[in-house]
Amino acid sequence: MSDKILVAYASGCGSTAEVAEAVGQALCEAGAAVDVRLAKNVTDVSPYRAVIVGSAIRMGRWLPEAVQFVETHREPLSRVPVAYFLGCMTLEDDTEENRRTVAAYLDPVCEIVQPVDVGLFAGVMDYSKLSFVFRLMMKAMGTSEGDFRDWEAIRAWAADLRPALLGVSIGGNV
Repeated sequence: MSDKILVAYASGCGSTAEVAEAVGQALCEAGAAVDVRLAKNVTDVSPYRAVIVGSAIRMGRWLPEAVQFVETHREPLSRVPVAYFLGCMTLEDDTEENRRTVAAYLDPVCEIVQPVDVGLFAGVMDYSKLSFVFRLMMKAMGTSEGDFRDWEAIRAWAADLRPALLGVSIGGNV
């Protein structure tokens, strides 16, 4: 097994893909070898020393392909350090209460594989990339349109992850 890290992600409209790329870049700049790939395109996680899985949040849940990735690779993921991240519009207003709410969205995947760390980030709302029905729902809920990602926080989280991912022994997943 190499010291390579996999960043696998699911993205509804592309903004989580951009976060995954930024996470991968920050890890590379911190000296790690990284592959960034769509979760649905990953068939084998055994070549990786650690795995980061990220997803956009839709209706209070990770996207199905991200959950499926964790379920499918449950056994090998349980033997390596794993971290999760998400992008969620609820964090446009980054309060402690909203962070607790959003952190709970990870409970279903944390029950499958416990992560060494999680990154909770605000997302992007671009009505032009949504289906008509979903756009109506988001507007009715008063969801602001715009890019609310904090790139500095995303890169800092990723850079700080490297020791937790590569410094934990195999089987030492929390």
